[in-house]
Formats: sequence, structure tokens, C-alpha cells
Amino acid sequence: MKTSIVIVIAILAAAAGAGASRLLLDAAPRTDATVGDADHAEKHERAVPKDHVEQDEHGADRIRISDVKLAAAGVTLAEAGPATLSDTLSFNGVLRANQEALVQVTPRFPGIVRAIRKRIGDTVAKDELLASIESNQSLTAYDLKAPLGGTIIDRQISLGEYASEQKPAFVVADLSTIWVDLSIYRQDLRRVRLDDEVLIDPDDGRGVIKGNVSYIAPVGASETQTALARVVLANADGRLRPGLFVTARLVLAKRSVAVAVRASAIQTLENRTVVFVREEGDKIEARPVALGESDPSYVEIRDGLSAGEHYVAENSFVVKAEMGKGEAEHD
Repeated sequence: MKTSIVIVIAILAAAAGAGASRLLLDAAPRTDATVGDADHAEKHERAVPKDHVEQDEHGADRIRISDVKLAAAGVTLAEAGPATLSDTLSFNGVLRANQEALVQVTPRFPGIVRAIRKRIGDTVAKDELLASIESNQSLTAYDLKAPLGGTIIDRQISLGEYASEQKPAFVVADLSTIWVDLSIYRQDLRRVRLDDEVLIDPDDGRGVIKGNVSYIAPVGASETQTALARVVLANADGRLRPGLFVTARLVLAKRSVAVAVRASAIQTLENRTVVFVREEGDKIEARPVALGESDPSYVEIRDGLSAGEHYVAENSFVVKAEMGKGEAEHD
């Protein structure tokens, strides 16, 4: 009996000791290490990025990207709105000096070139001195002058050489207007008419130039099976240089749409066609849209985007990549 009582007392004492130990642990002050670990956890929680992908009430993906970050990535925004779409035919072309404002300057008499006053690229006025040639007949020098104002685009004589009336010494061209000669394939000839609007792209980063068809050749080229159509463009600023290639789009028809975005804005995300729309609070939403008609520059939006909303117009793939990273971090 005494042995049983002793055993019970020992068990109760052990339990009481364990409880006291636990109370001491709970009441004991935290060490610096403990406090540091807690602060680190709190800071880590605050450091979790807030720009992970989230979804709005319609299930569309959103991500936070600041304007500074967008600008650094070369992303530009534009405003959705009405646009005029065009049906076009594409052609290749070449820039040529206007042959109706070009002259080959040929010596009147053969002789030796005694002086040259102008070189290729120089601008000359009408009757300005180009060179002096000593005639073989009279042994006296006479002046070779520019018959019109323009630019020296070719020179075929050198100082001290023999100049002949059989070969032009200079070619002077008025480059204030330029010919654009387009190659039209035979299957497209029936669709090209005089005065048709043409959009010329010199591929110099300064946009297209509008012009109109002013001439269609009555015969074709047997080597290429194409016919020539010509557009005359103003060139007062010297932007267009003879000899360079261009691309051209012949406008066949035009139609207006209520809401359109640039073609470069269209992206595919999770098998959905989307446009990245700028919202308040640095948010960008991957807005699913329904597309309509399009041309090389713009795409009609029939549903999902309203006129006046701002969207990512250029380098939209950058936003798509950021949204992909945000989804990965979120997962």
C-alpha cells in the first residue's frame, strides 16, 4: 500500500515539474536571435512583390507595371478610337530623278578641259558656270553652263582630258520632284487606275508618303512580265534619293470603323486574343477582345475595348513577357 502511494506521488511531481518548465519557457524573454528571426520574417513578408498576376472580376489577368518601367522597355501607349481601314495591293518600286526635269550637259565643241567648277552633289542655278573647255577648232576657251537649276548627279569629265560632244560632261537634275516607278504584275494590272491613291514607304523610319498614279505604261517588260506605273512625289526636303528601292501599297477601298488599335498591339495569351489595357494604379490588364476587319496598320475591335481607353501599342510583347514572369512567381 505504501509502495503504491509513493509511485502516485512521484508521477504527480513529475507532471507538475513539466508544467512549471513549460510556464517558464512561455514567460522567458525572447533573445536577440529570436527577435531577429521574427523581424526577418516580417520583412520578408513585406518584400513579397505586389505585382504578381491577379484576376479582375471578369477573370482577366492583371499585372502592375509602372510608367517608368514601360518607358525603359520602349513600350508606348495609344488611345483606342475610330480608324479608316484600307484594302491594298503591295508593289515594289524604285526612286528615279524626274526625267522631265533632268538635262545632260554636253560640250558644244570638242576640246581640252581647262577648268572644272562643279562636282557631283553640288547645287547649281540656271546659267551657272560648270567648266571651261578649250576648243580644238579656235583654241580658245568657252564656258559650259547649267541650262537649269538643280543638283549635279553625274560628271563624266576630268581636268586636262579630252571632252567630246558625243558624251555628256554633266547631268543636272531638279530633285524637287521624284518619280516612283512601280512594277505591276500582269494579274494586278486590271485593278490599277490613273489617280489611284498610293502609300509609298521609303523605309527610313519617317512614315509613308501619299501619292497618286500619274502614268501607266502602255507596254510591259518581257523579262519581268510586269508593267510600269508611276507616282510623282514632291521632294523639297531631299528625303527621297534616286536609285533607292521603296515599297508601295495601292489603296483599293476604304472603310471606317468605330474602334481600332494598331496591329502591333494584338497578342495571344493562354489561347485568347488580348490587348494590354492601361488601368488605374499602374495596372495593365490582358483584355480579351473580338477582332473585326484589318489592314497592315490597324485592326478593328468589335468587343472588349472602348474608344478612349489607352492600350499598349508598341512592344506589347514586353508586357506579355512580364505577365508570364508574374504568373510563374505567383505559382
